[in-house]
Amino acid sequence: MKPTLWLRVASILTLIHALLHTIGGVFGKPKDEQVPVIDAMKAHQFLVMGSPRTYWDFFFGYGLILGICLLVEAVLFWQLGDIAKTQPKLVRPILAAFILAFCGTAIIAGRYFFLAPAVTEVIIAGCLVGAYITAGRQAVA
Repeated sequence: MKPTLWLRVASILTLIHALLHTIGGVFGKPKDEQVPVIDAMKAHQFLVMGSPRTYWDFFFGYGLILGICLLVEAVLFWQLGDIAKTQPKLVRPILAAFILAFCGTAIIAGRYFFLAPAVTEVIIAGCLVGAYITAGRQAVA
């Protein structure tokens, strides 16, 4: 496979990850046993740099930020696929950074969240590794 195809697959998987995280994770309906915890997170405000916030504000806000970051990564992987067609070696350092990021995220997701996002992150990292390797082998057009 060529790096562009690996990056297209990574892009689509990252887009799906962004959508499922945002729709299911951030805006999803909590299970009955989660409601008291969420209510407690919303109940107590404290000042953070002069602004009143709750733990729910942080939880919800970070969830939205992650959704946006995943969406931007999906777009970026698609664009890197275009660059890889003519300058494959140029994308390798960028891919290396994202490989490390997705591997780290997979570890964190497995430790602090649950299996599905961890597996998704590993698969995306695998696609990026495929793009990295094939970009090193591909001759410049």
